[in-house]
Amino acid sequence: MPYIRKSLLQLIFSGSFMKRWNDKLRPMELVEVDKQAHKMIAAWLLFMLNSKELGARERIELGNEIIEGGIFDYLFRMVITDIKPPVFYRIKANKDHYHKLTMWVLEQLRPRLMPLGREFWEKLSNYHLTSHEESLSGRILSAAHMYASYSEFKLLKNLNHPDEELHDIEQNFRDNLKKSSDIAGVSDLLHSENTVLGRFADLCGRLRFQTRWSQTPRIPETSVLGHVFIVATFAWFFSHEVGACRLRRQNNFFSGLFHDLPELLTRDIISPVKKSDPTIGDIIKEYEEDELETKIIAPLINDGKSDLTDRLSYFLGLETGSEFNATAIIDGCTKKITSEELNSRYNDDGYDPKDGELLKLCDHLAAFMEAYSAVRNGITSPQLHQAYWRISQNYMKNPVVAGIHIGPLLADFE
Repeated sequence: MPYIRKSLLQLIFSGSFMKRWNDKLRPMELVEVDKQAHKMIAAWLLFMLNSKELGARERIELGNEIIEGGIFDYLFRMVITDIKPPVFYRIKANKDHYHKLTMWVLEQLRPRLMPLGREFWEKLSNYHLTSHEESLSGRILSAAHMYASYSEFKLLKNLNHPDEELHDIEQNFRDNLKKSSDIAGVSDLLHSENTVLGRFADLCGRLRFQTRWSQTPRIPETSVLGHVFIVATFAWFFSHEVGACRLRRQNNFFSGLFHDLPELLTRDIISPVKKSDPTIGDIIKEYEEDELETKIIAPLINDGKSDLTDRLSYFLGLETGSEFNATAIIDGCTKKITSEELNSRYNDDGYDPKDGELLKLCDHLAAFMEAYSAVRNGITSPQLHQAYWRISQNYMKNPVVAGIHIGPLLADFE
């Protein structure tokens, strides 16, 4: 059975420190974990559009290939860190040089990833030692990567004139996206200002502008966009630890990726405000759902994308009242179930299962990592110390959550 350790969580979180475009003038800090979130949101959109004709088994397989590929690429990126893209692509073009780089990267990752088991390690190693560029999952990830990077570029290009590289950089993004134009949805992303799908993807990218804990100094500062990727990745790894079926792992990842989507419309309202009075929490939730319906769901439905909205609604728990409810499709209907029922009766692809408690644990664990890292980096804010203490104490009292032995894991951080 895979075993999640402190070092893996820190590796995943380290993308919050990794600066992007750090040789250009930037309107704000652009960091790796934000880009990865935007990339995987775009990858989900392309996955949905390009899997309609597939059978259930092939569709699940494609979804898991995209998630695994995205996470494997991210872990690789965390090791090579600051290599500029032109240099990296030159290395990649030379088979021998790229093999040497890959072997070195795997050597650095091995101590952190071996606790996940030999099967996982072999899968990750094989992924990086073989080419996936011509597979549908590989092409979707490549297009999503280009789109997310191009979105960042458009934020900074007007600040960097004159810069001789700008034209070539932009042309490279556009050329690569055009090469992928046979993939349904890529043209929408390329011309995002004129399409409903593209505007939705761009809207999701704006979550990078919303800073979490906005009234509390932190190092690093994290955005809502980066936070959802961390939660999604935690959820995917913990899903493996509890032996989740393939579709449950997939649902948990995408649920984590979209769980804060309503904050596009309400901003990051802190828990003490939401919980200060039951009435306030209800008002906020009602407003979130109304805005979600008006500004996201209705435009997508009117554009013929009801399959996307159905899936988003399932991830967000709109039918059961919370994204943190465990659910399954039983007799054609979405049902709220307990974690115990999920593990004992509904852990099967045929029930389209999704965790609730596990996702909430990952949300809390991501907040814990934010507080822990800030405190370790010398920030002595009372709010951070309180959050760190409250989360750790809560899970020390309840050391097993959704089948995860969280107590011993948190004890490693003391």
